[in-house]
Amino acid sequence: MFKTALRNVLAHKARLLMTVLAVTLGVAFVCGTLVFAESSSAAHRAAASKDFAGIALTVTPKEPPPGAPGKDGESALDDALVRKLAALPGVAEVQPSVDGSATLNAADGSPLRGGKAWANLAGAYVPGKDGTDHRHPLVTGRAPAHADELVVDRGTAAAGRLRVGDLVTLATDGPVLKKRLVGIVDTKDSRVTAGGTLALFDTATAQGLFATPGHFTSIDLAAAPGADQVALAADVTAALPADRAEVATGTAQATQQATNVDLMTRGYQKMPKIFAGAALFIGSFLIVNTFTMLVSRRTREIALLRAIGATRRQVVRSVLWEAALVGLAASAAGFVLGLGIAAVLPDVLSTSQDPLPKGPLAIGVRPVLAALGVGVGVTVLAAWLPSRRAAKVAPIEALRSAEQPPTPAASRVRGIAGLVLLLAGAGLLMSLTGANDASDANLQNAMFGCALLVAAMIALAPLLAVPVIRLGGRLTGRLGVSGRLARENALRDPRRTAATASVLMVSTALVAGLAVIGNSTGQALDRQAADGLSADYVIGARTSMTAIDPAALKRVADTPGVRTAAAVADSTLFTGGNVRDISGVDPATLHDVMKLDFTSGSAEGLGAGRIAVSDSVAREAGLSTGSTLKARIGPGQDFKDYTVVGVYRDNPVAQDVLGARGEVQRDSFKPGSVQRILVRTESGAASDATEARLRTATGNSPLVQVRDREALVDEAGGVMSELLTLMYGLLAIGAVISLLGIVNTLAMSVAERTREIGVLRAIGMDRAGVRRMIRVEAVTVAAFGTLLGLVGGVFGAWAVGSLTSGAMTGYTLSPPWGTLALLALVSLVTGALAAAVPARRAAALRPLEAVGQM
Repeated sequence: MFKTALRNVLAHKARLLMTVLAVTLGVAFVCGTLVFAESSSAAHRAAASKDFAGIALTVTPKEPPPGAPGKDGESALDDALVRKLAALPGVAEVQPSVDGSATLNAADGSPLRGGKAWANLAGAYVPGKDGTDHRHPLVTGRAPAHADELVVDRGTAAAGRLRVGDLVTLATDGPVLKKRLVGIVDTKDSRVTAGGTLALFDTATAQGLFATPGHFTSIDLAAAPGADQVALAADVTAALPADRAEVATGTAQATQQATNVDLMTRGYQKMPKIFAGAALFIGSFLIVNTFTMLVSRRTREIALLRAIGATRRQVVRSVLWEAALVGLAASAAGFVLGLGIAAVLPDVLSTSQDPLPKGPLAIGVRPVLAALGVGVGVTVLAAWLPSRRAAKVAPIEALRSAEQPPTPAASRVRGIAGLVLLLAGAGLLMSLTGANDASDANLQNAMFGCALLVAAMIALAPLLAVPVIRLGGRLTGRLGVSGRLARENALRDPRRTAATASVLMVSTALVAGLAVIGNSTGQALDRQAADGLSADYVIGARTSMTAIDPAALKRVADTPGVRTAAAVADSTLFTGGNVRDISGVDPATLHDVMKLDFTSGSAEGLGAGRIAVSDSVAREAGLSTGSTLKARIGPGQDFKDYTVVGVYRDNPVAQDVLGARGEVQRDSFKPGSVQRILVRTESGAASDATEARLRTATGNSPLVQVRDREALVDEAGGVMSELLTLMYGLLAIGAVISLLGIVNTLAMSVAERTREIGVLRAIGMDRAGVRRMIRVEAVTVAAFGTLLGLVGGVFGAWAVGSLTSGAMTGYTLSPPWGTLALLALVSLVTGALAAAVPARRAAALRPLEAVGQM
């Protein structure tokens, strides 16, 4: 039977070509997205990781205990400690560091990778005994020697179009600095090579920016060959000032860093895995449908094998061997194609403002197992079900007719199962319409309900095909004989039509549902951003850990055309197990720059120990006006009781909690700092000239963004960019796989109907009529799948949207009619394109030869 399977594969290469292509595409999507997920995660880990190779021990400072000698905030790591550690036996090299962060402007004045503050590294160029810093070998120019000089790495210079001699604008925190670029260095730091930036200053300047004069932020030690690192660690610990510094091994630091970075980068694997799951789910329909049709076409062949003595088990085994051979070949081809997909995805998904870190492809065991699992496993499973069904057919019965329509009993069972699934799924989704939050339990119920709904649509599709296509036949019938024949061909085997349409139906339902939820959420975010702000401009730091230059506040207030410039200090409010964003404001100017809708209390009572909270916080924490909340602002403070003086409707400008600016500034991560300036103009309108003056007032700092109301609304809508990317990715996957599915179906249908097409040609139908019949049939199948998908997707979005409505003020169902219309058009065009090759092949058949074929 293995030889029989091998002969079948070799004898029907053309017939199996589309099957191999279908399996290859499914494997490629799954493997490509898995490799991309791991590669992108590895690149992000590299971008956020420090290389500890060659570092045996690292000494870092500790905060001195109260009453201990030494100035507050002054590190114990100084030149004297460096010399002391260098003299210890077993120490080969001591490398002090001054580490910090700096964001640079490119040559055109735009921030250089400003959205990645964690990868914008800065530090000191610390020369060794030979006058060079071996960690940063010079490529061109010289090392920084004065306070107004810096060097950058080769990648930063290329990305920012910076050359030696240029005056570079940068900021570390607050004030804008201008320094002359005197050199370009190379670096092996993975944080920089994976997409970050590096700026180096002379030691004294770096100490003034990131530490204190004469002190360092860390000291790395390399062990001499053969040194006992345990003993060395003990000697180093003994040499450190008590309670002022601590030591950690390079191995321990690498382990801790790996844990932290994995937590940081876990989210970067979610979307690729969703793509992989969608490709596997949608591709499985195509594979199952293809093998069902293949086995159905070979019913007479299987009957002949049974007639000459083959048992049912041997027949099934022969088909499974054939499927395994096809799956194995497709797995290899799909794996190679998947590597190509993984290589180009970073460029496709990167933007100028948010480039994805690049690195080598990370090919692990999972993509290989996935290739075999999808290519061989799914293919064999897809062939097993129809092969068992075909093997059960009696030889004489199979020889009479190759077509075995489903029995009425089987149709009744399918209908009952589909209705049960439909009622269960719709009932579960309907039960969520009264939910007022997006809890994990509600989300799990929503996902389970959607899965039941999809299963119901698949089960009921063959039963719905007849009435829906007959209804649509009123349109296709106007195309004459070709249109009527196309309708009857689609109705000839409702199971095949439904199976072919199911691929498009599932992808359309996913995309339609995501599009409705994404559009509705985006519009709600737009309304929140616009309705919560009275100011015409928001000047803000790029991250909550950076600040605006204090002097910029006065310059902004003095800018011509500015009516009000209200400073806002942003920090974090810790409330036991929860973390909230708190905005420190001045009650006197608050209502001039924010639109706050208080449901109880007011902002007038804000002050020391008195806060106002949003509706969401009040609901989750059980607070109301007059309640007491135990919390602390920023780090290092003791928990104390705060009195709630008001509750306001959710407002993204005000964030979760409002407090008095003086108190928030005093206790925040950067005491005395300001993170936002809300600007109200005299004219009450934004203009390019006003924006340019405000940017000048901030010194064109790369740490600061100047945005008007329209830009804020666009940014709020940008929160849905990942969802939209996912939506269009699913659309592309569904369209391509659906294209192959319809091509497969039509190609096999044309082969089955060779004599029928020959008769049509013999009685007068021209080639154009044959092509039109095949194309209309394809579009009919595509329209059926699209219609079911749109209905199911919009219904699911309506039901699931209630969870968002409960968690987001102003959420209303807003279907993107233009997107849905475009989705329908793409689906119909997919059907028309899929018919091109089969239609041309059918039209090319010669009437007499076609009629004479068996």
